[in-house]
Amino acid sequence: MASSPAVPAPTPVPAPAALTERGRQKADRRAAILTAAATLFAERGYAGVTIEDLGTAVGVSGPAVYRHFPGKAAVLAAILEGASRALLDGAERVLHEASEPEISLRALIAHHVDFALGDADVILVQDRELEQLDTAPRHEVRLLQRRYVELWVDVLARLRPDRAETELRVRAHAAFGLLNSTPHSARIPGRRPADGTVRGILEEMAWASLMS
Repeated sequence: MASSPAVPAPTPVPAPAALTERGRQKADRRAAILTAAATLFAERGYAGVTIEDLGTAVGVSGPAVYRHFPGKAAVLAAILEGASRALLDGAERVLHEASEPEISLRALIAHHVDFALGDADVILVQDRELEQLDTAPRHEVRLLQRRYVELWVDVLARLRPDRAETELRVRAHAAFGLLNSTPHSARIPGRRPADGTVRGILEEMAWASLMS
């Protein structure tokens, strides 16, 4: 009697935990590249940093960076799009949790201060390098920024119904300029007070500029 043909053993499927671990490691490396890139771009300028510099900063070869990004332009786009999206998402979250317009505005200010104190390098890169982005990512960043501004204008309009939207929009941009100036002063060694002090000053001045 002929024997049955052998059935090939099934290809081993990696356990979900292993897949998750690899994914986590890849996400961690990608985040490390973005953090290092923001620092290097802020210190040297976008044009003064190479892919090899980015790899060295995170302990890999330059070509290894291409496993995460197709090129240096994509790294810059990820930094600036990520920052704008994080600001917008955070603002929407705090507004969802707030009830009264005054509470909403103070929450927006606190949220932006968090960003200014925590992402100084990103702010500097955005100020200097936004025009280096290709057309599509630059358009996306601008769109996210406009949506962010309009959240502030909507809250201000409830607090200042006597003022035109045009004026409120100018006030919002002025407040951003004030808050985003923090990275410049933060880079003066030995002269910057503690974050707690800086936070109080920024929140007080932003509120005054918006409500005066």
